[in-house]
Amino acid sequence: MPTPPALRSPPALEPSPVHRSAGANPGRWLAGLAVLGALLTAAVPALAGAVQDRVQASGAVRVCIWPDYYGVTFRNPRTQQLGGIDIDLSADFARDLGVKLQYVESSFPKLIDDLLGDRCDIAMHAVGVLPARAEKLKFSQPYLQSDIYGVTTRSARLKTWDDIDKPGVQVAVQAGTFMEPVMAGALKQAKMVIIKPPQTREQELEAGRVDVFMTDYPYSRRLLDNADWARLIAPPKPFFVVPYAYAVKPGDEAWLKRVDEFVAAIKRDGRLDAAAKRSGLAEIVVRK
Repeated sequence: MPTPPALRSPPALEPSPVHRSAGANPGRWLAGLAVLGALLTAAVPALAGAVQDRVQASGAVRVCIWPDYYGVTFRNPRTQQLGGIDIDLSADFARDLGVKLQYVESSFPKLIDDLLGDRCDIAMHAVGVLPARAEKLKFSQPYLQSDIYGVTTRSARLKTWDDIDKPGVQVAVQAGTFMEPVMAGALKQAKMVIIKPPQTREQELEAGRVDVFMTDYPYSRRLLDNADWARLIAPPKPFFVVPYAYAVKPGDEAWLKRVDEFVAAIKRDGRLDAAAKRSGLAEIVVRK
């Protein structure tokens, strides 16, 4: 790497007319400084919120979603319509900002890259607040929380939570979800199977290639609501409860504050409870 050029002292500046006249009229000079200080202070908020400035200038907020997240940001395969708690709440957020809503399809494996790469302004798909993500991203206050659940078939040999970590049991997790590192650390005897697209956890389970898949409360509802062969295995006590929040790129505290203000508002005015109830997620709402 080439050696950078040596820094040179800046040339001496000639006294400005204000400085030259200060001795003659110090009151006028101080008054001028006061006006200048007030102008600079007024300009700070406009400089502090780069993301919101861009959102307002473009007239649109770009929201990252995972369109396969049942109850949260789910695209119905029959109608191709998006639905879920964060489809409703992202529309509310755009409305509060007075801009249009633009969705950017993402996923948990792509989440960090999409935000850091400025492909979206915010991720609104119930993002689990995990240490590895918190090292790269900033999070709003939580609005949901979920433990980990097992989903198996009604005919499976697994009956209780304790049956999962046994020799010979194949335990599926979706790549990139928080279940992957958690179950990798928790399983001592069972084998973990990481599922990546185009394979799905449901297909692998129904085909008998895995015995159970681990998921959160929202995604478990997908099978329980639509497959009569599926059965939920809940932990007998809290296993790994994770708060869910909205995620943004670090470096813009004003934008994070605006997102937090939105979360506080939907908790206070009932929009969060209403959206959660419509999506079957009322049991996991964080209200404070």
